[in-house]
Amino acid sequence: MTGAIPHGGRLVQAQADHPLAPRPWLDLSTGINPHGWRRGRPAFSALTSLPDPADMAALEAAAAAAFGVAAPGVVAVAGAEAGLRLLPELLGVRHAAVASPTYGSHADAWRQAGAAVQTVARADLFTTEAEALVVVNPNNPDGAATPGADLVAQAQGRWLIVDESFGEVAPAQSAAALACGRTIVLRSFGKFYGLAGVRLGFVLCDPELAVRNRRRIGDWPVGADAIALGRAAYADAAWAERMRARLASDAIRLDRRLRAAGFEIVGGTSLFRLTRHPNAAMRARRLAEQGVLVRTFDHDPSLGLDLIRFGLPPRSQWRRLETALEMSR
Repeated sequence: MTGAIPHGGRLVQAQADHPLAPRPWLDLSTGINPHGWRRGRPAFSALTSLPDPADMAALEAAAAAAFGVAAPGVVAVAGAEAGLRLLPELLGVRHAAVASPTYGSHADAWRQAGAAVQTVARADLFTTEAEALVVVNPNNPDGAATPGADLVAQAQGRWLIVDESFGEVAPAQSAAALACGRTIVLRSFGKFYGLAGVRLGFVLCDPELAVRNRRRIGDWPVGADAIALGRAAYADAAWAERMRARLASDAIRLDRRLRAAGFEIVGGTSLFRLTRHPNAAMRARRLAEQGVLVRTFDHDPSLGLDLIRFGLPPRSQWRRLETALEMSR
């Protein structure tokens, strides 16, 4: 079942498992920007009526401008997760291949739609005979990235779904400008802009498929908060550039702290770092005892049992993380 897929952010469960841990918890399990967008919320009056179609169109136009694409092919959805779960039934494909290891919802979505699913190494994705090819770029959890144009060329006209949920940190790798025909790109608002609870994402696709997508999701796929915040944030290109630089600096700082604590850096993006440690489960448990939640992968033996993913801490929490890392040895 979909709900059984492990994700980061399960803070309530962690609190139940470690009731004596200090609070508030420091949640580093999700890879969400801790310095996110903090402006542009709507007036309360906007919450008392249904969103106007003109406002929805303005949101999609603002996102399209930020992505460098034409607005008719940009469809707002309630998060990239909602978008990826729409696609299997819309495309009617019976055989899909997913570059793995990666975000588990992709394979699950195709299975739920009744398709045969192959999970293959990223290097082998384009050697399969699948009708639809799915790749997360940059990848979660290892940060592997491929130029979008290369992905499209290798697909050779097959359906290609490129999940760019972490794409804002690596815009040069994006396939957004190539989202037409049989190439579809998914984008997430919440990760880079630090507002995952707003539940906003986009499907970038051929205009004809966009029309079908909109018919499927109805007139009000996202709420007033998503519209207002998305319009304001996507219009602020200067903020986005500054934030990319800040996140890159924070990632370097985090690497230093993690290496000093005995972790090997094996991948990631500037929003999260993937590490290896021979006693990963023990280190994660000891961190949790100090109220620090990280992401482990013991649910998937194919990833190995020695991996931990760390998100970035807020500016005020670096010292707490450093102390927790030292005490978790």
